[in-house]
Amino acid sequence: MTNKILGKVEYTHVDSGCTLSTERIIKETALTIRIDGKHYATAMIMAALEKEFVIGHLFAQGIIRRANDVKSLTIKNNAAEVTLAASLKNKSISDKISSNLKVKTADIFDCVRAILKSDIFSETEAVHSAGLFLDGKKAVCIAEDLGRHHALDKVIGYGLLHDVDFSRTLAASTGRQPSEMILKCRNVNIPIIATKGVPTTLAMEIAEKAGITIVGLVRGKTMTVYSRPERIE
Repeated sequence: MTNKILGKVEYTHVDSGCTLSTERIIKETALTIRIDGKHYATAMIMAALEKEFVIGHLFAQGIIRRANDVKSLTIKNNAAEVTLAASLKNKSISDKISSNLKVKTADIFDCVRAILKSDIFSETEAVHSAGLFLDGKKAVCIAEDLGRHHALDKVIGYGLLHDVDFSRTLAASTGRQPSEMILKCRNVNIPIIATKGVPTTLAMEIAEKAGITIVGLVRGKTMTVYSRPERIE
């Protein structure tokens, strides 16, 4: 698995002089997704959990609403071939979260700390991490990718494939939280997202309307609740 993710490169380190050395850095892979034979998208990803990424991305975008909407999925030579069991039409997306989940502040700190323990990040400092946590406590899946949105797709896909009740989950993510991240959570019914970063104003507006709690600047012993604080005990 590691050779798909990391590649060894030579570099010149400049300090008081110049030193030639080598290190491992992240490989960037183009994954093409075709649905029923037609090109849907090409995503630049880190080559891990590709199946989960494809399923999670289609789910978060509203293309599928359940795992068995995908009749078949094969990934070969950086191409994902998806055959749908149902039409792309008439796939409604919820505009409001249905969940009574509440979590403690201690759980939020624990979840954010958990996604920052990535060995790949420690070595390269070049990935984003995301995690899905049941009841804000039990880690369902933690994944890394080049983009924060792709990392979130991966854990969503893992959750869908393992029949996780998203209404009982907290998503933790690194980096800022633009509207796209919040829309993914809304579309799959994740009620809480926590991050070291901050949301945009549009992300906050969407979260308020949808009933999503955004917790940002989770650092040290402090955090900022930007929307729907009633979900935090």
